[in-house]
Amino acid sequence: MEPKTEAELAEALKSANGPLRISGGGTRDYGRPVQGEVISTSKLSGITLYEPGALTIVAQAGTPVSEIEAELAKNNQRLAFEPMDHRAILGQEGSPTIGGVIAANVSGPRRISVGAARDFLLGVRFVDGEGKIIKNGGRVMKNVTGYDLVKLMAGSFGTLGILTEVSLKVMPADETAATLILNGLDVEQAVAAMSSALGSPYDVTGAAHIPASGHTVVRIEGFEKSVAYRTEKLTQHLSAIGTAEIISGDAHDLLWQDVRDAKALSGAEGDIWRVSVKPSDGPAVIQAVNPTSYLMDWGGGLIWMETPSGTDVRALIPDIAGHSTLIKASPAIRSEIATFQPEPKPLALISNELRSKFDPRGILNPGLMS
Repeated sequence: MEPKTEAELAEALKSANGPLRISGGGTRDYGRPVQGEVISTSKLSGITLYEPGALTIVAQAGTPVSEIEAELAKNNQRLAFEPMDHRAILGQEGSPTIGGVIAANVSGPRRISVGAARDFLLGVRFVDGEGKIIKNGGRVMKNVTGYDLVKLMAGSFGTLGILTEVSLKVMPADETAATLILNGLDVEQAVAAMSSALGSPYDVTGAAHIPASGHTVVRIEGFEKSVAYRTEKLTQHLSAIGTAEIISGDAHDLLWQDVRDAKALSGAEGDIWRVSVKPSDGPAVIQAVNPTSYLMDWGGGLIWMETPSGTDVRALIPDIAGHSTLIKASPAIRSEIATFQPEPKPLALISNELRSKFDPRGILNPGLMS
């Protein structure tokens, strides 16, 4: 099913007799397989409001992210939370949509400095499991009202309702940027370097460790003179750990696209996991799991790793607080290992109650979150 309007989507949900598998651009299909008819938001596309002076944009859920980014670039603006493109690691085609970004709360390297996708979400329109059209929040920053269903929808993976429209705060793009590269650090040294950079007064907007290249990278963005000054000072600050190489321009941009999209794991033959922990626990995770390959982002707090097929990462790090998500695996492995970190019983009770309120028939991506 490919409804062209919100009203058509509502009618489709009202008349649905069985489970529905929700799809946007089809590029983030990493949850437990959902049995049921596919219902796509790809025809619900287009930017419906853009006010550069108010730093807000409103778009239908099926709008390609590339279309939104191109429109923002005309006014030197951007989605500050730097949404990841999962196609490289999942081997999928299609075009990522803004509805998929918000439904999965997808955030990139700049998450550590500006916040997650949900922090830029001003308002939503969605259709719940009974076919009711629900509107929450506002279309511009001064108009955010009502109960905060906006934050609830971000990261709900379509289990509470199907997004039809999102309102987002956007930010000006930076004048320039530079990256400091430290070479040859082991995981403990890398986390120490990233933590030192993030704890410095030099306003770091990205910190990652890329074992495949031997690079530990730190990003600085802003006005040209400010970037030059902070880059020099941060180089001095990190000199006890190593001598930093500095890059900018196209090489800088490509490096951070690769970090954002976890390109180091593209073509992985094993399972792919996404592990979120305290940065200081990152080295212990690597030691316990011993992954085939890995990449660290968010100063060491986000770890993308490839493991041999069937490895239960959660069982290897039971005493380390955090969240482990199985991003890519065979259907057989997915039937044995839950995609998402199991919730504590009190939280699971709340989650189940919320789903029963918004989707009493249990037809929206059933079983996805288990």
